[in-house]
Amino acid sequence: MIRNIITITLNPTVDKSSSVDRITPEKKLRCEQPKFEPGGGGINVSRGLSRLGIASTAFFPSGGRTGKLLEELLAMENVTTAPLPVSGETRENFIVVESSTNNQFRFGMPGAEITKDEQDTIYSAINALDPFPDLAVISGSMPPGVDSAFLRKLLRSFKEKGCRVILDTSGNALSEAIEEGPFLLKPNIGELARLSGVESLDNDSADEAARELIRQGRAEVIVVSMGPHGAYLVTKDETHHISAPAVKKLSTVGAGDSMVAGMVSVLASEGSYLDMARMGVACGSAATMNPGTGLFKKDDAERLFKWLSR
Repeated sequence: MIRNIITITLNPTVDKSSSVDRITPEKKLRCEQPKFEPGGGGINVSRGLSRLGIASTAFFPSGGRTGKLLEELLAMENVTTAPLPVSGETRENFIVVESSTNNQFRFGMPGAEITKDEQDTIYSAINALDPFPDLAVISGSMPPGVDSAFLRKLLRSFKEKGCRVILDTSGNALSEAIEEGPFLLKPNIGELARLSGVESLDNDSADEAARELIRQGRAEVIVVSMGPHGAYLVTKDETHHISAPAVKKLSTVGAGDSMVAGMVSVLASEGSYLDMARMGVACGSAATMNPGTGLFKKDDAERLFKWLSR
């Protein structure tokens, strides 16, 4: 039984979003009033879980004025947090929607460097958690100063304490961390191709590539995100393709994190892997129905899950 869930976001952000009729070079663009929302992979997962009535704790480094704002925004959403003070300013991303075309322009900042001493403090703080979590979601990009070795060390520590880890990152961090064999991976098809050492994959070859990673001990369960084509659920015993429901897409921001939140919600109630993947696709699809940086609405996600379960 999963009683204690933690999400780890090493590179959190405050997402600042606005809209303008048209983006034109060298013109003064008069934007709408900005909106501020919490951001970062694991933080968004905790936000999504809160909407589904599932408790979790969002752990993240927090620094400066933006860090305080991030903590306040999460408190407003009733998300339980465990911020760890760091010296650098928490980053702020900027998203602009061109309202005349609905095109989105995303400006992602790298974040401040996390020092070696701060990394040691983060590691010690996580290992001192009491009670220790049953399930950990490590999600999002790595901030400057944090290399893949730290992520592997963190993942190894969770596994040694019997905690199942869901890993949702990218690049070298993902390539190296899977050597520790996390419980669940959620790559997109491009990331799966890179992990498999091939140039590209398609719908027919993705499930076999995922199965090979499982045979190598790099994960127990893999859910391959296929965007508008849904997802593949792959375990050592079963493979399922879950088609994405047809919805009116307004934004893809937060869809991947919403997908992870949906999957964790089913794991928390000890549901089947198939229902886990269906709820993930339902929440990810529901997130695309909302404009800007908003996540999913619970009613939309539950309606889509019922449709997928028919």
